[in-house]
Amino acid sequence: MLASKYPFHNFLYMLIKRPKMNNKLAIVALCGSLSLNAFAEEVVAPKDPLSMSAELGALFKTGDNESTDLKAGFDLDHELGLWRSTVRFDLLASKAEIEDEEGVQRSQTTNQQWKIVGQTNYTIGAKKTNYVYGNVSHDDNRFGGFETQSSISAGWGRRWFESKTGTFDADIGPGYKKDVVRLADENGNEYTENKSAFIIQAQALYTRNLNEHVKFKQRFVAKYATKSGENSNYQAESSITTKLISTLQLKVSFKVDHNTDVEEGKENTNTQTALTLVYSF
Repeated sequence: MLASKYPFHNFLYMLIKRPKMNNKLAIVALCGSLSLNAFAEEVVAPKDPLSMSAELGALFKTGDNESTDLKAGFDLDHELGLWRSTVRFDLLASKAEIEDEEGVQRSQTTNQQWKIVGQTNYTIGAKKTNYVYGNVSHDDNRFGGFETQSSISAGWGRRWFESKTGTFDADIGPGYKKDVVRLADENGNEYTENKSAFIIQAQALYTRNLNEHVKFKQRFVAKYATKSGENSNYQAESSITTKLISTLQLKVSFKVDHNTDVEEGKENTNTQTALTLVYSF
């Protein structure tokens, strides 16, 4: 007999050649051979290092006040080896029907702002819980007190907590920011002024899977200006995402954006509450 590359086949052949052997034992051996062969040929697909998601929400008003609000965004995550990178983009735009000086209703943009944040972490240490990071951020607001707010920072961070259901990451480091402030002169003419400052940036991100369908996420970012009298910025975002199907989720989020030093007539704190659909791919 030619030797088979599967040992169970050889054992089964011996059982068949000996009629006194129990037939039930032969059946058990056959089942074991088939299951082991299938297991040996099974290939485990590698984890995709890139994951992306896009979200979209809209609000349309008609009647006495007609307006259209649109919120969109996307998240990109890439993790390979010791490197982990993220990119987040958010867009908010609003249009409303406003009566001009001649009494004609015209559609005008009343709010338009977008923000993009990118960060790359490089894991260090034997336990692979510490990392060094680089972070860049740019916020553009067409109608806010700040025309733009940009920052860059680098520093050290750590994954302080990790379990099957949640993680907690926090990092801190020095940085530099530039604010373009929107001002108006005594005649009402608008102009801008650049204000720059060195900052200490601290970030924290907590995620928790409440169950297999619901995920909670809390993010906090502080950009503290080191010099007295300069503007510091604090941001917080809370969100709950509920899975509808495998690739589609419903997201409820609440954001707070606080600036310590703003011009007269502008609010220090702005908030945003949104309900969006998120598609993962």
